[in-house]
Amino acid sequence: MIHAYQYQGFDIAVAIETDFRWKGVRGTSATVGYVAIVRISQAGSAVALFSPLRFGESQGKPFVSEIDALMSGYSAGRRVVDDLLTV
Repeated sequence: MIHAYQYQGFDIAVAIETDFRWKGVRGTSATVGYVAIVRISQAGSAVALFSPLRFGESQGKPFVSEIDALMSGYSAGRRVVDDLLTV
């Protein structure tokens, strides 16, 4: 799933990636989480300004739902634009 947003003259593309983590050693089931992959480019340009940024929850854990990953990735992309790319 990829969603594209426009923000202050930049395109923020957020892709959701499934992240599997094994809970235990002996036959216990895997947990499924989600990671946001964020690409930022100038509006109308196909070339990203940064390498893709990968975001999860705090302490390196994946998000528990796709919508959490999507919205957090978009918010992180906006912060990058605000902090690094706009004057």
